[in-house]
This record gives sequence, C-alpha cells and structure tokens, in this order.
Amino acid sequence: MWLDLEQNSEEWFSHRLEKATASEFGTIMANLGKAFGKPAKEYSQGLALEMVTGEMDETKQMKLWQFERGHTYEPVAKDRYELETMNTVTNGGFFVSPGGRVGDSNDGNVGAKGCIEIKCVVPNTQWVRIKKGGFDPSYKWQIHGHIWIGNKEWCDFVSYCPEMPYDKQIIITRVYRDEEIIKQMTARFTAFFKMVDEDYKILTKDCKIINN
Repeated sequence: MWLDLEQNSEEWFSHRLEKATASEFGTIMANLGKAFGKPAKEYSQGLALEMVTGEMDETKQMKLWQFERGHTYEPVAKDRYELETMNTVTNGGFFVSPGGRVGDSNDGNVGAKGCIEIKCVVPNTQWVRIKKGGFDPSYKWQIHGHIWIGNKEWCDFVSYCPEMPYDKQIIITRVYRDEEIIKQMTARFTAFFKMVDEDYKILTKDCKIINN
C-alpha cells in the first residue's frame, strides 16, 4: 500500500510508528545467517516499546534529526537527477508492507517501476564513489528494501556532492530487483518480528515485586 504523504510531516511520522523502516533494514539484515546482533536486538526493543506506548522511540528520533545536510541538498539533487536522466521524480510518500509491519520511504518514485535513493555526501565520500564506482554497499539493504516494499523493478542510487566539480557532483548507479535478496529479506524479517513480539510480551506481562 502506498500513502501520498509528505516526508517529515506529522502524518508521515505517525505512520512510521511500530514499523521497521528502511533506514534500519541494514540493522536487521546484519549477520545474515547468524543470530541477531546487539543493534537489531535494541531496535526490536524500541519497536516493542512503541507498540506499548504509542510514542516514537527516542533512539529513532535522534537518528531522524541527523539528516540536516540531506534535507538541505536533496531538492537540488533531485533536480540534477531529472536533468541528467530525463526522468520525472514524484513524491516518494510512504509504502507499507501487506502485513503492515514494514514501512518504506524512498526519496522519489520514477513511474511505477523505479525509485531513487539520494545521499548528499561530503567530498571525501564522493571521492570514494568515483574511485570505486557502483553504489555504497552500506546501503545495500535499504536500496533493495525500496524495491521489495515498493514492488519496484529498480532503484537509482544517487550520490550528490555540490562541492565537487560540476561533472563529478552526481553519480547515479542503477540497482535492479533481485528475487534471491528479497527472499533473504522476507525470511530475516519474519524472524525479526518474532523477536519484537517476544519483547512486546515482556513489556505487557505483569511485573512482580521482588523482596531482597
């Protein structure tokens, strides 16, 4: 399901409550094939707390407040992307998985088949992208999450740095849908939400007073 919401609006924040969202997909997918690590366990506890209180977990709030550079330059990056590709970018809004437990906000839809993920980076990071090519692997799961939850065929990873020379300011890498990766994500998220439900049970069961 797609909701036509403005990112960072009050309604957008409300729909993120109790959902695993794209910026944390890498946390969930870390150590694939092994037990969940500490970050995933803490994320699970935060989601369980949101389920009980109806309030956004403080850790999630802090991460959202760290994206000031992206908010400043993202509109410029979108315009440059449209200029370079001749694609029209529309509102990314908010996608919700069929089960309602996973949410995703890409940085813009490109028709029904595509989307974009923009990272507004500093020069040193752009140098890495220029030398290595491709997309930043640290965003692998976020990118494939956009494709999975948004039911897309591809996602363009956009690395934008206004401080670089004009022809090096934007690097665009297309990532295509990979059904094997989607299977991995589906299985991992099923296991993750079992952990969330267990954490929820802990928060909602009666507490006992222990006398020392």
